Amino acid sequence: MKRILFPAVAGALVAMSGTALADTAVSAVADLNVRAGPGPQYPVIGVLAAGQSATLDGCIRNSKWCTIAEANGQGWIYSDYVTADFGGNEVVLTQRPDDADIAIVEAPADVDYPDTYTGAIVAGEPIEPIRRPPAEVRTYIETNRLEPVYLEGEVVTGATLPDTVELREIPDYDYRYVYVNGQPALVDPGTRRIMYVER
Repeated sequence: MKRILFPAVAGALVAMSGTALADTAVSAVADLNVRAGPGPQYPVIGVLAAGQSATLDGCIRNSKWCTIAEANGQGWIYSDYVTADFGGNEVVLTQRPDDADIAIVEAPADVDYPDTYTGAIVAGEPIEPIRRPPAEVRTYIETNRLEPVYLEGEVVTGATLPDTVELREIPDYDYRYVYVNGQPALVDPGTRRIMYVER
């Protein structure tokens, strides 16, 4: 998949809850998938790069999925991996104050969650991803595709996979691989941390 970076979008906030709110800028703490809908089962339509900003439209009540404005409409991000300024402090969006002025948005009517998640990705401190793996490793992963496992959360470097996820070996390579939430990822077998996501 080609890497698509979303530009920061200025302009009016689309207030989906019916009330007008001030624009809220969010910034990604790691390279973060932007999905077509609020869940890991939706296709990735772009990437919000680490340090890149976007304009927040709002978040689904009691969910970690939020929408951002982008040039062609709307994209969905997982709020564990973006920060915003609340009262002069940069705070992870998921941990925002209760009185934060964030719009509540409705989930699309066609949300189709997988029947079951096999666990949850444990958010971790972002890490510097490993360099792009050699061509023979990428070819091996592509030609030996696995059925994806769907986990609650989002696929980012530094996050940890639960023990329930089977990691597959790559010949003559230190890391294992798995297709998680539709994307191939390289994982350190000792720590189970995601070291690289193929985008």
